[in-house]
Amino acid sequence: MRRQTGIAEFDRVLGGGVVPGAAILLSGEPGVGKSTLLLRAAASVAETGASVLYISGEESAGQIRLRAERTGCLAENLFCASETDLSVALGYIESADPDFIIVDSVQTLASPDVEGIAGGPAQVREVASVLVRVAKNRGTPIIIVGHVTKDGAVAGPRTLEHLVDVVCHFEGDKQTTLRFLRTLKNRFGATDEIGCFEMRETGIVEVTDPSELFISGTNAEVSGTCVALAIEGRRAIPVEVQALVAPSSGPNPRRVTSGVDPARLAMILAILEKRVGIKLHTLDVYVSTVGGVKLLDPGADLAIALAIVSAAYDSPLPPTVAAAGELSLAGEIRAVIAKHQRKKEAERLGYKHFIDHTASTLQAACQRIAKLKTAGQPGEE
Repeated sequence: MRRQTGIAEFDRVLGGGVVPGAAILLSGEPGVGKSTLLLRAAASVAETGASVLYISGEESAGQIRLRAERTGCLAENLFCASETDLSVALGYIESADPDFIIVDSVQTLASPDVEGIAGGPAQVREVASVLVRVAKNRGTPIIIVGHVTKDGAVAGPRTLEHLVDVVCHFEGDKQTTLRFLRTLKNRFGATDEIGCFEMRETGIVEVTDPSELFISGTNAEVSGTCVALAIEGRRAIPVEVQALVAPSSGPNPRRVTSGVDPARLAMILAILEKRVGIKLHTLDVYVSTVGGVKLLDPGADLAIALAIVSAAYDSPLPPTVAAAGELSLAGEIRAVIAKHQRKKEAERLGYKHFIDHTASTLQAACQRIAKLKTAGQPGEE
């Protein structure tokens, strides 16, 4: 039977809760909020009457308590320990006999039986294997925090990710308050779920309906904007794509993106030039998403293209238009997965015109929108 963490978005990503004896690895960049999230989960579990042991090799017990007081995460059954020696940490686990264990982080613990400094490949492998074995033998779920390298990979040997049952990655732009929890591996559930959170002064708060987070919220019609219905995990999320096309001041026009794959943008620009006839090779093109969300869904191609077309002609799209479709090199619009789910979400949010693969080609989609602007009347598409 799964144990609920008390954080619905966290439980969603884990597949419905924590499985007894499961070893979970949580990775993320420094300062993104991993420890804050786990402290909130630890307090929520402790409030149900279960005992939780939070072992930290990065903070003292006093520092953890100060953070718990600030974020409202104090609980009677939540026990904290500051330790970097694996054998001593195992002694804490044996004496406390907790129902839930959190270790922050695997790179700060060191085993006296293995040579090398803490965080080295040999130490990380040994510490992780011992902690996983403890979880399995005791039937106690354990969450292990892992540092990441500059390129975003989990620091340490690749065997670390193979040892654990679940690998989650906590990500987010430090310039924004939004945070996303993704599952990279899950032996007990799907790996296509995503959890949304918001970082506040009082701690981290889950966002159960992120629909309004990625829309600018302005009522003024501005050229270069289009709403994409993207699939993140099993939910459809509207993401506003913004584009700006301006004359280039140099011999090499700039292509700048934020939240959009640069290679994907280059392909879309080539399709617009060749299949639609829009000359962009002498112009600077900037494409960004609202809210700092990363658009990985190929179904966002159509919205990106329409935003660029709108910016190129300085002609705003109707505010009732949302789009979802993958572009082929021939300029055709391909059907996307979960089409009905995307369309249903668009209708719920008040978008009366849903442009998808039924438009056949990108050029036909542009013509359809032009007719909508001419008619000026909402209708079903």
